[in-house]
Amino acid sequence: MFAVEVRDHIMIAHSLPRELFGPAQRLHGATFIVDAAFLRSSLSEDGVVVDIGRATVALKKILDQLNYQNLDDIKVLEGKITTTEFLCRFIFDELSKRLKQGELGPGSEQVEKVRVTLQENHLARAWFEGDV
Repeated sequence: MFAVEVRDHIMIAHSLPRELFGPAQRLHGATFIVDAAFLRSSLSEDGVVVDIGRATVALKKILDQLNYQNLDDIKVLEGKITTTEFLCRFIFDELSKRLKQGELGPGSEQVEKVRVTLQENHLARAWFEGDV
């Protein structure tokens, strides 16, 4: 399996309104390092998985919707518990849409899997990986 991975980061605020989250039920901030990996079993006719530059731009566009925002105030996330795991899936879904639209360059519609990893700190991270 071939892979290309790009990275960016976001700074957000949110609350996790469930007893499970203890003090994180209150509004708090988080900074996430975000990695997006694109996987396919064979290279495109241009010899790539996806265009790295376009993948970087696509990830940035998605993250710009979240960066420096209070996720509790974003309409599309209304009523969602914006855990790290949830955010991985949200970003995955957005990247999948862009792949299907060919936004990541010729052949990008042939990407088979995407993995989105959010690193909360040097000790903890979460990811979602799925078929496109």
